[in-house]
Amino acid sequence: MSFTAGPFALGAGAPRAGFAAALRSGATMDDLGMIIAVTAGLGLLVALVGVWAMWALRRRSIGVMLAVVMVVSIAATLAGVVAITLKMIIEGEVRDIVLSVVAVGGLVGLGVAYVLARRVVGESRRLVAAVREPPFTAPSGLPAELQTIADTLEEAYARERALEGARRELVAWVSHDLRTPLAGMRAMAEALEDGVVTDRATVERYHRQIKLEVERLSALVDDLFELSRIHAGALRLSRARIGLADLVADTVAGAEPLARAKGVMLTAEAAEPVPVEADATALGRALGNLVVNAIRHTPSDRAVVLRAGVEAGMACLSVSDCCGGIPEEDLSRVFDVAFRGEAARTPTREGGGAGLGLAIAQGIVEAHDGMIGVVNDGPGCRFEIRLPLVR
Repeated sequence: MSFTAGPFALGAGAPRAGFAAALRSGATMDDLGMIIAVTAGLGLLVALVGVWAMWALRRRSIGVMLAVVMVVSIAATLAGVVAITLKMIIEGEVRDIVLSVVAVGGLVGLGVAYVLARRVVGESRRLVAAVREPPFTAPSGLPAELQTIADTLEEAYARERALEGARRELVAWVSHDLRTPLAGMRAMAEALEDGVVTDRATVERYHRQIKLEVERLSALVDDLFELSRIHAGALRLSRARIGLADLVADTVAGAEPLARAKGVMLTAEAAEPVPVEADATALGRALGNLVVNAIRHTPSDRAVVLRAGVEAGMACLSVSDCCGGIPEEDLSRVFDVAFRGEAARTPTREGGGAGLGLAIAQGIVEAHDGMIGVVNDGPGCRFEIRLPLVR
């Protein structure tokens, strides 16, 4: 059996000659250069058509795009075969065999592309179905890229649920904190208006109480406004070089009246100068929130200690109290909006806030490229603020 191909023949008597040797004997270097040039040109043309087709079908199924890729590959191969055929390097039965091999290879490629496309489309639909059925749980066994998307979506949904829960909790707490003082102020105002209270001492007490409640409500509104700015990324800092010792001294001076009224000993330790680039007002508010929180939850005749120093190459501010500690399951929620804690940290009616102070402190510290955390330490807990040192 033999195949005739132009000026050469492949026969059973010369099996070692091979098809490549026959091509070399029948094609000159000029022919080879021409074949390469024509094949490259046709391949580039096919590739451009394929890119245009994929752009036009970019909104269609992945299976369609995979089919386009396979068609482009087969067309580029056929372009080379056509170039060889036109130069009369292969013809007759050899040409038919080459074309048949290319066609079979193309069909096999299309079949594999079809199977792959069905798998990808099926897994994509499974992912879409999981997204549409809350609560979302990432399906397993997806291709790597789809599995990454699914895991990311699961994390995003978890964060969204946590934020939604925090929002509802915040609305509930704020509604309670607004409704209670407003009801009292309304009752006192009506009593004054209707002449139910006439003695001077009671009238003055009502006025003082109304003023106190107004101040509390104003502070709550200020906290909500500050928290909204932090969450919206609209917090503007006026950074300057400041010393932590001065910041600690100012914070102690501002919190001393509250500590004295509560019977808590407030002390500070800031021996060495620690310079940082920070907004003194904003950072002072964050540190003040921590100190006030510690004083509120420390029993009388116990101590709250404020320290400033350098640890692990960072400026460190710490506030230690004697609150009795925070339950381990609540440590990760301390800085959540409206979280007030339980057990040793349950606020009282007179001293409790709206649960916004620690969330505000966290936002301010993170805006300074710092970190804030809390750990149980000794008879209470220790809040720490870490900030980059001035280089």
